[in-house]
Amino acid sequence: MPDMCPNISCWISAKTPLRGRWLPLVPLLLMLLFINDEVCFADIGLTSKQGADAVSREDTNVGLNERLGAKIPLDVIFRDEAGKPVRLSELVTGPTIILPVYFGCTNVCYNLQWGLAQVLPKIRSRPGEEYRVISVSFDERDTPELAAKFKRVYLSAMHAPFPEHGWRFLTGDTAGIKRLTEAVGFSFQRRGRDFLHPVASIVISGDGTITRYLYGATFLPKDLSLALIEAREGRGGTAIRKVMEYCFSYDLQQKTYVFNLLRVSATVVILCTGGFLAFLILTGRKRNSIERR
Repeated sequence: MPDMCPNISCWISAKTPLRGRWLPLVPLLLMLLFINDEVCFADIGLTSKQGADAVSREDTNVGLNERLGAKIPLDVIFRDEAGKPVRLSELVTGPTIILPVYFGCTNVCYNLQWGLAQVLPKIRSRPGEEYRVISVSFDERDTPELAAKFKRVYLSAMHAPFPEHGWRFLTGDTAGIKRLTEAVGFSFQRRGRDFLHPVASIVISGDGTITRYLYGATFLPKDLSLALIEAREGRGGTAIRKVMEYCFSYDLQQKTYVFNLLRVSATVVILCTGGFLAFLILTGRKRNSIERR
C-alpha cells in the first residue's frame, strides 16, 4: 500500500490528472451556491412580509402604510420658521429626512427629534450639502414662532456646529399637510389637544422618491448613514447602493440594517475556491507545456 501523502502538494502532483484534482470540489461549490440562493430567497421572503404588514395596517385609522418608490408632492407650500412661504421643492434638493411631528407634543415627537439631534453629529455626511432634515408639523394650529423655538432647542442639543439651513422646521395649512401625509402613508387622529400618530422618519431622494422608513425615536449612526446612501442619486451613489444592498438588508422587526453574514461569507468562499481552481488549471497547463518541450 502506498504511503499516505502528508500534505496537499502530493494531491496536486503532476502525476494526478488535472480533471481529477478539482472534480471533488464541485459538490462543495454547488452546496455554497445553494446556500447563497437560500439567503437571497430569505431576503425576498422578508420583503414580502414587510409588504404584507404594510397592507394589514391599511385598515386602521392610525398607522403607517409604507409607500416605497412613491413620490411626495414637491409643489406643496409650507411656512418656515420665519413665517415665509416655502415650497418643498426648494428644500428637497438631495437626500432628505422628513420628520412628521407636531410641535405641541412633549412626548414621542420630542424624543424623536432629540434622538436625531444626538446622532446627526456622528455621521460623516455634510448637513445642508449632502442631506437635509425637515421637521413638518401635521397640526395646522402650530405657528412659525413655535417652530423657530424648537429649532433653537434641537440645534443647541447637538453641542456641535450644524448649519441652520440643514434642519428646517415647517408649519402649514390643513390641505398641504393632508397632501404630504397621505403621500407618505402617514395616518393620524386628533384626540383633544393631542394626536394619535405613528413614530417614524421618512427618507427621500432629491427628486422626492421615498426610499426608506425608519421607525422609532432612537437612531443608530449606521442606520442613518445607510439610509442616506440609499437616497443619494448619481452613478457613484448607485454603485455604492448596490454593494450596500447586497451586504446589508433592512430588518423591519428589529428596525435596523443587518449584515448579511452568510451571503457575504459564501460569496468570499466561492471566489476563493474559484481562484484556487483557476490557479490549478493554469499551473497544470503551464507544467504540461514545459514537459512537452
